Amino acid sequence: MSNVLIIKHGSLGDLVQALGAIKDIKSSFKDDKVLLLTSKPFTELMSQCPFIDGILTDKRLPRWNVFYLLKLKKLLKRYNFSHIFDLQNSSRTKFYKKFILEKNIKWSSSETALEIGEKKSDFDKSPVLERMQVQLKKSGINTANTMNVDLSWSLIDVSRLIKQYTNSEYLLLFPFCSKKHIKKIWPYYKELINKIKEFYKDKYSILVAPGPGEVEMAKKLGAKLVLDDNKPVNLNTLISLIDKAKFIISNDTGPAHISHHMNKKGLVLFGSHTSPKKVSIGNLELKSIQVEDLKELKPEAVMESISKSLN
Repeated sequence: MSNVLIIKHGSLGDLVQALGAIKDIKSSFKDDKVLLLTSKPFTELMSQCPFIDGILTDKRLPRWNVFYLLKLKKLLKRYNFSHIFDLQNSSRTKFYKKFILEKNIKWSSSETALEIGEKKSDFDKSPVLERMQVQLKKSGINTANTMNVDLSWSLIDVSRLIKQYTNSEYLLLFPFCSKKHIKKIWPYYKELINKIKEFYKDKYSILVAPGPGEVEMAKKLGAKLVLDDNKPVNLNTLISLIDKAKFIISNDTGPAHISHHMNKKGLVLFGSHTSPKKVSIGNLELKSIQVEDLKELKPEAVMESISKSLN
């Protein structure tokens, strides 16, 4: 038995997208120990994942922090990995390959997936799930699950919270995103919430599940805030709330990826930063609206799309 490493630091949406690939890697190494190197916010969730055998946490400290890099190198060397699957494909993981990992390890990355003469910049234009599928196929992995993410293992009972915050079906909104991607934020959620209330009266509850650092902003929107013991819900709870929702409305962020793979009815709002196709969001149930400038997408247009889908 040998040890296999998968590297996927995050974000939440990117990690969710990789779950099918992770399952395929484990299926190809059934008799080996498959470990995941990821970021601290995802260790609790991924420690429950049935497709991996253990978690290694990477604090992702600055690369000039030599002491941390030496500590990480020592940790990784201890496992004597036979294969490493770089599903992050970042400058950091490329640095790891060059400076802190053993040279004799079989390495899989987007660069190993390139055809002769193909540029990585061109390869990266393809949809994310298609890129992972090509990468794994080039590494000899059967990709039966790469395009089909299974989140059923992460679901928990959230009936207590649902009873606490609503006595009816609910719409779940995700009006935020990470601070480094504020261009993804549609600025009219408060106005949209008012229109939903006016249109549907008391038929649906309107819920927002804010993440860390989002609670105060969420209080201003006029929706019910779903908190657990006055704290943001954990990832298992978040996924389970999405699973039980009647309809999802979201920016291009992690919960939108979760909604896509759970085949939830909903609407995702895109500006010019990327396209639904490239990030592999959208199906028969989860629709998208894309505009050049999110500030020009008015609440009336979004409300019209919601009413068409819900009615």
